[in-house]
Amino acid sequence: MATLEAHRTIDAVWRIESARLIAGLTRMVHDVGLAEELAQDALVAALEQWPESGVPDNPGAWLMAIAKRRAIDQFRRRETLERKVEEIGRDLETRHAPSAEPDFDAIDSNISDDMLRLVFISCHPVLSTEARVALTLRLLGGLTTEEIARAFLVPDSTISQRIVRAKRTLAQKKIPFEVPSGDELTSRLSSVLEVVYLVFNEGYSATGGSDWMRPTLCEDALRLGRILAELVPREREVHGLVSLMEIQASRARARLGPDGEPVLLFDQDRARWDRLLIRRGLAALDRAAALPGEAGPYELQAAIAACHARARTPEETDWARIAARYARLVQLVPSPVIELNRAVALSMAFGPEIGLEIVDELNQEPSLKNYHLLPSVRGDLLAKLDRHAEARDEFSRAAGLTRNERERTLLLARAEESAAAAH
Repeated sequence: MATLEAHRTIDAVWRIESARLIAGLTRMVHDVGLAEELAQDALVAALEQWPESGVPDNPGAWLMAIAKRRAIDQFRRRETLERKVEEIGRDLETRHAPSAEPDFDAIDSNISDDMLRLVFISCHPVLSTEARVALTLRLLGGLTTEEIARAFLVPDSTISQRIVRAKRTLAQKKIPFEVPSGDELTSRLSSVLEVVYLVFNEGYSATGGSDWMRPTLCEDALRLGRILAELVPREREVHGLVSLMEIQASRARARLGPDGEPVLLFDQDRARWDRLLIRRGLAALDRAAALPGEAGPYELQAAIAACHARARTPEETDWARIAARYARLVQLVPSPVIELNRAVALSMAFGPEIGLEIVDELNQEPSLKNYHLLPSVRGDLLAKLDRHAEARDEFSRAAGLTRNERERTLLLARAEESAAAAH
């Protein structure tokens, strides 16, 4: 097998198998940092051997065999071989070739539980939000440090330090490799969903840099969400989040112009929306609604996204229903950002005057002082009321606040349009 082809195959195998590999190893060695090191050792062995020997029939089993053998070597050096080999499987010590097929039945039978444990430990609230995001993408997404750094526009060393500190913190705090139960499950699951949605949002509307979107981050978040939905199928908010991401991702192709410039919702060619992703999103929303309990924040946001997805034209959008759902959402999660979105929906349903009244009140909100979408929305409402000079000032202020170059260009263009209309 050609080296380049082999490396591409290994990269694809790693993306598929790495999370399961690290999850299984973490259960065995009780240390997520050591588990990742063992998995990386197995990856290096694959890079060395597969170009010559070819990809084995069961690449995941091959990687696990190598990693477990490395674990035995580690424990031998620590003079705890006998106890650890009994846990890992004494028979592996006598096997010589990684292609020999070990007994993986016990591992496979626990793989879903191990994956779920890895999800919860990667997103443990003892870690900072930035660390949770980096560790989740590394352990569950299979991304390299360089890929994560490139996605978030930070130096490689920053991501590397976050991951190292996160693994050290988990070890020092002796965080158990387990699925939480009872009330703790709800709060911990919320942390997991937050991380997944943060990753998706950074891909969907990049906070900085020269690109309006980073599709690979959306894809990584969607993959994590779908895995989570399989692992905890009875959790309503998990399906709500998957639905929200599927429907939002369906607009990706229509959100970018020929030169990568942003295309706003009302200007998008809805024929370019991905109908398959919309169907998947609506199906996930139905699954959420079929489960016991009340709709949570992610499900409500998905229901709002579904209103847009069902409208074949902007004029068909049920803005009154969207405004009502935002009202429910702000009751569940009081937030000035949600209130800003509600103002937009009300302005579309009942006129810009109503929306502007709410936005003017939000102008006094300290937490929105540097939030560029507040002056952007206010500028749009003022323009609709033919108050173009004021709209120009708002769009200019918004352009000065955003860190995304594409968005800044769009806002400055809108400021110029308002300036021209004012004369």
